[in-house]
Amino acid sequence: MRAAIYHGTGDIRVEERPDPEIEEPTDAIVRITHTAICGSDLWFYRDHEDPEEGTAVGHEPMGIVEEVGEAVRHVEPGDRVFAPFSVSCGECEFCRKGLHSACTNIDFFGPDGEDVDGAQAEKLRVPLANGTLVRVPDRYANDEDALEALLPLTDVMATGHHAAVSADVEAGDTAVVIGDGAVGLCGVLAAKRLGAERVIAMGHHEDRLDIAREFGATEVVSTRGEEAIEEAQELTDGGANHVLECVGAESSLETAAQVVRPGGNIGYVGVPHVESADFVQQLFFKNASFTGGPAPVRNYADELMNDVLQGTLDPSPIFTKTVDLDGVPEGYQAMDNREAVKVMVKLGE
Repeated sequence: MRAAIYHGTGDIRVEERPDPEIEEPTDAIVRITHTAICGSDLWFYRDHEDPEEGTAVGHEPMGIVEEVGEAVRHVEPGDRVFAPFSVSCGECEFCRKGLHSACTNIDFFGPDGEDVDGAQAEKLRVPLANGTLVRVPDRYANDEDALEALLPLTDVMATGHHAAVSADVEAGDTAVVIGDGAVGLCGVLAAKRLGAERVIAMGHHEDRLDIAREFGATEVVSTRGEEAIEEAQELTDGGANHVLECVGAESSLETAAQVVRPGGNIGYVGVPHVESADFVQQLFFKNASFTGGPAPVRNYADELMNDVLQGTLDPSPIFTKTVDLDGVPEGYQAMDNREAVKVMVKLGE
């Protein structure tokens, strides 16, 4: 099979790799038909992280089950499925609490994984298939529009939803969303889905803020630094009770700490990359909650899938560029250059 492989900063190549095989009775082999390039993939692409060269990349798989181990009961060959970015058993203490991203048997697709490969490939071995794979109903299994709307549920839509849930967004609320990447845009969509009356999107790219408006943002803040903070505070009369931090950079965390209202809630889902945690002191004196982390995608998948299939949720506009597997290196370049919000990779049937 062919797969996208990391060879150092800015160097992704599509190469031949051995086909995956069933290794455990709980494994499934999935032929990938759709996957994506994530903003978090840019961390290693830009040399902010250092995976081993030769590592397969990608963590957002959708495809057709080709083979299952003898202990797999929830899916069978021929099923259309998708999977979260992390593997989970569905049975441990944390999975039963809905914290699948803290599963005691967790593993991650892509460079962060220990025993699994990347999803930007023709095939993928999925461990713990009973707890990990989400089956798409047969009537939608070949509906391309539905599949493209479901693909963001593997990560960014569920992550944006986790930010909104962690920020305690409810009907009638005002929410501020920090970040105009795919996760931030999905955070806008999630806040509206939960009933927020006002959603203020903060970002720096007009094309992305246009998508935020399409997703339901009632106001946008496109300025930077202190000017952006002052504008957000003015729009919210001193701060919002519900803030979604969808970047993870030190500047975005500082912004979140300054625009949250005393007693408010910050839902943070951007992987933190900080040298200073001074923003925590601001949260302390505001009695503000700071809740979040890696999204338990599997916990949200069925709920969000139902809305997608009913036509009330469509995050697919975040895909502003589509490539085939050979185009994955081009896709990374486009995202690195901010020429694409998010790239979909279609491998065909």
